[in-house]
Amino acid sequence: MIPWVLLACALPCAADPLLAAFARRDFQKGSPQLICSMPGPQGPPGPPGPPGPSGMVGRMGFPGKDGQDGQDGDRGESGEEGSPGRTGNRGKPGPKGKAGAIGRAGPRGPKGVSGAPGKHGIPGKKGPKGKKGEPGLPGPCSCGSTHAKSAFSVAVTKSYPRERLPIKFDKILMNEGGHYNASSGKFVCGVPGIYYFTYDITLANKHLAIGLVHNGQYRIRTFDANTGNHDVASGSTILALRQGDEVWLQIFYSEQNGLFYDPYWTDSLFTGFLIYADQDSPSEV
Repeated sequence: MIPWVLLACALPCAADPLLAAFARRDFQKGSPQLICSMPGPQGPPGPPGPPGPSGMVGRMGFPGKDGQDGQDGDRGESGEEGSPGRTGNRGKPGPKGKAGAIGRAGPRGPKGVSGAPGKHGIPGKKGPKGKKGEPGLPGPCSCGSTHAKSAFSVAVTKSYPRERLPIKFDKILMNEGGHYNASSGKFVCGVPGIYYFTYDITLANKHLAIGLVHNGQYRIRTFDANTGNHDVASGSTILALRQGDEVWLQIFYSEQNGLFYDPYWTDSLFTGFLIYADQDSPSEV
């Protein structure tokens, strides 16, 4: 066992001089220097050797963790305005909205053209008998004369009568001879001769277009424009009548019917009387 221990201790001692000799390059072949000694000083580095071959590319490593978000940069300057783009396609119409509030009424438009006159309606039922009128003014004294007499003066009791129909003056002020018919509004000649007719009509709120009719034909027409106040329209004429002829008043233009009645302060009157009878007509008491 001892020789092997000695040999193990001697080998390191002998290896150190050999290595030093190789480093100094003064080791001679066959040199017997196998003496254990301390290592010598380190020699200068040798020249770099040639580069070795490139190694193989290693495997790709695992992706690293995301870094922290950087801070927002400063706002840049506004760029120049670009040219307008093309107009896009028209979209589909949206749903119908709710109806808005009703607006104020606009100004009244101009009056339209008057339409053709309508057909005469069916005559209505005969109304009740009116009240007895007030006594008329006393006439001139006849002193026993047997001359024919015919005169009347009547008034209305309603405003705005129907158009193109005889106006019914149903308040009798005088009806000498009974030739005025309050139910029809017509004077029916009972004594042929020359007659004088006149009317004075109060109007309000509307214009008035009224005419005197003889056997269906207008003899006179008058028009009075309402200016915002009450007014009076009047007309008169003289007619030669034969027995059975009819005379009345009526509104001759649509919507121009301003005839007005107020029992407290105004009347609308229609009056007529015989001036003289025909000489060949029979005299009446």
